[in-house]
Amino acid sequence: MHLNELSDNNGAIKPRTRIGRGIGSGKGKTGGRGFNGQKSRSGVSIKGFEGGQMPLHMRLPKRGFNKPNRLVFAEVTLARLQAAVNAGKLDVGNPVDADTLIAAGVIRRARHGVRVIGGGALIAKLDLTVSGGSKSAIQAVEKAGGKVTVTARTTEAKSE
Repeated sequence: MHLNELSDNNGAIKPRTRIGRGIGSGKGKTGGRGFNGQKSRSGVSIKGFEGGQMPLHMRLPKRGFNKPNRLVFAEVTLARLQAAVNAGKLDVGNPVDADTLIAAGVIRRARHGVRVIGGGALIAKLDLTVSGGSKSAIQAVEKAGGKVTVTARTTEAKSE
């Protein structure tokens, strides 16, 4: 067998429909455009045009600003940390960082870092290494006897 003998299976390639090639072709005369009207003429691009009325997509208000390089953090509440300690998923003696939280199933992914936020009470003495945290959450951890180390925030997303 040679390269010039290769061919597709029968019926694998359908020839394109050539419109406007006579009535006998089945796509002649009007060429599938129907009769009369603006859309049957050539050079028509209506899309969002509403007959001179302001189109709907231009009437609706624009809202907000989406920052293209914003940082997205995985947020962990104090109650969720305490629940993980109570369930035995987090060890109080070892330092807790993003990888530890992922392994324990507290968060799904770290994104640009982990932020500790308030919400609930923390009794366990935890040594946290996170990208940030609210003032109340950091105070609550320190009150429980633990400490919070805030690392520099990463500006690029971790590959997942």
